[in-house]
Amino acid sequence: MNWTIVIVAGLAVAVMGSALGVVYSTYETRQLFIRLERLDAQRDALNVEWGRLELEQSVWSAHSRVERIARGKLDMVMPNGSDTVYVSP
Repeated sequence: MNWTIVIVAGLAVAVMGSALGVVYSTYETRQLFIRLERLDAQRDALNVEWGRLELEQSVWSAHSRVERIARGKLDMVMPNGSDTVYVSP
């Protein structure tokens, strides 16, 4: 048996295995990149929604709105100075 043929065959198998490994790793890299892009888009959408919700919260909790509702629906009024009681600690 000629050892040169065995070595060349072994190296050919190693090269083919290496080539298959490169193809597989390239495929996995592309799949992970696609997933990363989807997650980035989802993160951006959630950031936009978060900003919208913060704006909505600030509108709902505006002092003028709270005071208007307190006066209109709950019949609350600002107390007079004579109605205020100060308690010392």
